[in-house]
Amino acid sequence: MPDKIDLLLVGGTVVTMNSHYDVFVDGAVAVHEDKLVAIGTMDDISQNYTAVATLDCTGQVIIPGLVNAHTHIPMTLFRGLHDDLRLDVWLGYLMPLEREFVTPDFVKLGARLACAEMIRSGVTTFADMYYFEEAIAEETAAIGMRALLGQTILIFPAPDAPTYEDGLIRCRRFIEKWHDHPLIQPAVAPHAWYTATPELLRACTEMALAFDVPIHTHVSETGLEAQNCRNDNNMLVVPWIDKHGLLNTKLLAAHCVHLERQEMVQLKKAGAGVAHCPSSNLKLASGIAQVGEMLSLGLNVGVGTDGPASNNDLDMFEETRLAALLAKTASSDPTVLPARQALEVATIGGARALHMADKTGSLEVGKQADITIIGMDGVHNQPHFNHHADTVYSRLIYASRAADVVHVLCNGRFLLRDRELLTVNEKQAISDAAKVAADIDAFVNRRESSPYNKLVFLAGVERQPSFEIQLKVPIADKTAILTTLESDQIEKVRYAHYRQYDHYFLFSGDDPDAARLRYREDEFINEKGDVTQVRSRLTLIGGGEREELDNAVMLSRSRFLAAADRSLRFYREYFDPASELKIDKDRHRWHILYKGTDFAINLDSIRKPDVAGHFLEIKARTWSRQDAARKASLIAELLSHFGVEIGTADQREYTEIVTAELG
Repeated sequence: MPDKIDLLLVGGTVVTMNSHYDVFVDGAVAVHEDKLVAIGTMDDISQNYTAVATLDCTGQVIIPGLVNAHTHIPMTLFRGLHDDLRLDVWLGYLMPLEREFVTPDFVKLGARLACAEMIRSGVTTFADMYYFEEAIAEETAAIGMRALLGQTILIFPAPDAPTYEDGLIRCRRFIEKWHDHPLIQPAVAPHAWYTATPELLRACTEMALAFDVPIHTHVSETGLEAQNCRNDNNMLVVPWIDKHGLLNTKLLAAHCVHLERQEMVQLKKAGAGVAHCPSSNLKLASGIAQVGEMLSLGLNVGVGTDGPASNNDLDMFEETRLAALLAKTASSDPTVLPARQALEVATIGGARALHMADKTGSLEVGKQADITIIGMDGVHNQPHFNHHADTVYSRLIYASRAADVVHVLCNGRFLLRDRELLTVNEKQAISDAAKVAADIDAFVNRRESSPYNKLVFLAGVERQPSFEIQLKVPIADKTAILTTLESDQIEKVRYAHYRQYDHYFLFSGDDPDAARLRYREDEFINEKGDVTQVRSRLTLIGGGEREELDNAVMLSRSRFLAAADRSLRFYREYFDPASELKIDKDRHRWHILYKGTDFAINLDSIRKPDVAGHFLEIKARTWSRQDAARKASLIAELLSHFGVEIGTADQREYTEIVTAELG
């Protein structure tokens, strides 16, 4: 008497992705509770099993549920916000938004939207890395998808952890709560080696080993990252993370675009998984991963969409097709990553990369019932050839689309049936996402309204004293100035010699002096002429008032300082100025006390563009007009000591002097 089971899928072409790549043209799949109990021909299965429910899949293809090997699903709520930017600039826009908006409710809504999209794309399993991962786990489990969820840990403050120690504690609690869940595999997710310290990486390794959970991290995504690792650590990325134990864990390495062959071999020996994200890597111009070489070495490679803010979709059919095409182009060999192997990396290959191949990724007896059923009746998939078994793979990889997905089961439960989502209120999720987008738009509009706001959102700023009295005098010969400064007439507090490389970003407006952002690199020079220290900083110089006194100029304006820890190219692309001006100076600076009053004496030479002679600049902070008048009188006395006529003073800023020089 036939065994009684819950569900029979009959009549379709069953593509198992097992080790023999068995395909059953008139096939059937038997499901009981959450498990696959039989796969074979319809005749054989029908004789041995009767089912509570039978689903006719005639004309359709039954495959294992697809595995999205790397993504950041709550970022559906940032989709399309800032595109066509380099990775570092894109992150510069994004991270302030995450600090402002990312909460448990935010990630739940983003996860809801993403899961709906992935289910419609035939995905049953995904690997995520984000913040508040416990909230993502709650949403994912309720929807019924399978996931490896990595709690992000960073060296700097994150939306869910002010310090990395807090991040480690949050991660530990997340693992303890979800460790034995049937759908959720918790993981430790140090974002990348360059957003971590060696201590952080070792702590993540220890936690992963203690709980026997995977580590999910970014590895060699960009050429700059790989080069920085060589420069900073004197080794390649994979040896560096191996030094801190990551290769001793169940490692899932995302991107791996710029691996050398020896690094691939290391990952292979460690049993690590690689998540290949072709769309994101192309969109951010990160490069093309050498997937063909990885697969030839036997690496466990899966396909991932990356986050929907950098892809911008979660369509695994599109991603897998692109992976196949890129592998051929990168190798100049059309036989690399053929259709059958492409489907393999999107199913069982992805499951191996996630260290979940014992549960999912192929249609085999004893595995979880994670199944996707694809319609083949679309005009884009006609006609059908059947002269050899691999034609079904060609149809799936090169012609099928997410819209062709008809049914999806995960863990034996229907998530999509007859193209209708059963576990997500898609319409409500879209409506809720629109409200969040409106709030983000308002925030971005505030940020984009001025360079000051953009600077504040990018990094904290420090306000300088805003009142200053100064005088600048062109000097043909600096000998008399130096002689006076070396004499006992002047009480010198300290001296410094440095070269200043000033890059001014100028913004449009009625006032040409308004909101100048200066990116300055200072090189401190010792007595031998060697560079002893380098300092970079940003100074935002707002428009202000200029009052000419008898012997000086009093300025009142806003000045804000911020750390400059990114490249000049980054700031150019982030702030998008109307124009730019570059000034290189050689500066000797003395801080002096004259009649009990602090002054800064600068002896400057403008090197680029070449401006003849030197400039003597005398500056002092001031707090009132009366104080400014007193200090202006003292400046006149100082000039007499230097043998300089006050009538030769130049009231202009260096930017004005150089602009005039350039014509």
